[in-house]
Amino acid sequence: MRAGVITFPGSNCDRDAAVALAACGAAVTSIWHAETELPALDLIVLPGGFTYGDYLRCGAIAARAPVMAEVVRRAEAGVAVLGICNGFQILAEVGLLPGAMINNAGLKFLCRSVDLEVATDASVFTAGYARGQAISLPIAHHDGNYVCGDDERRRLEDQDRIAFRYADNNPNGSTGRIAGVLGAGRNVLGMMPHPERAADPRLGGTEGKVLFQSLIEALG
Repeated sequence: MRAGVITFPGSNCDRDAAVALAACGAAVTSIWHAETELPALDLIVLPGGFTYGDYLRCGAIAARAPVMAEVVRRAEAGVAVLGICNGFQILAEVGLLPGAMINNAGLKFLCRSVDLEVATDASVFTAGYARGQAISLPIAHHDGNYVCGDDERRRLEDQDRIAFRYADNNPNGSTGRIAGVLGAGRNVLGMMPHPERAADPRLGGTEGKVLFQSLIEALG
């Protein structure tokens, strides 16, 4: 599988994502945000971080980066796109995912592992999990409170496009405890938790590695 990890000014999990993908067997290319063309890729990753210092709305400036026009074009053509944390915020800002991100309900930066429920196994990202499976992944964000209207929430539920939910807690106040959302074509996933930070036993867990292995098996 050919994966491209895009680095923006302020990205801080780009190398982590590349290492996790490479450990699962992907051929990884690092891509600078100013590029206007992309090589042939099976997967595009927008990693976590604080692009442009998270000024304005988080991800709003990064969404206007030169590379994003091509990311949108590839996503609309069916290429898999994964946005993690700040990457999720960027995907929402660029319109590839519905909803928006606002400040955490407690107005505090959260950095800890949280319990999650895998809400669907019907995607290239989550096929390695069982629907309803309980997993634990780290979060690290200040603006991870996912919000959408009632109609949009019902649409996401009816179309089985909620990928992950926070389990018995809701650390940031997200609508419907939503922690990850699939795009309409099911080839785009935005998620606030960090699977790349739970992809090696030395990091304290490997439940995030399953996501990368799922992508390798589906796209490899």
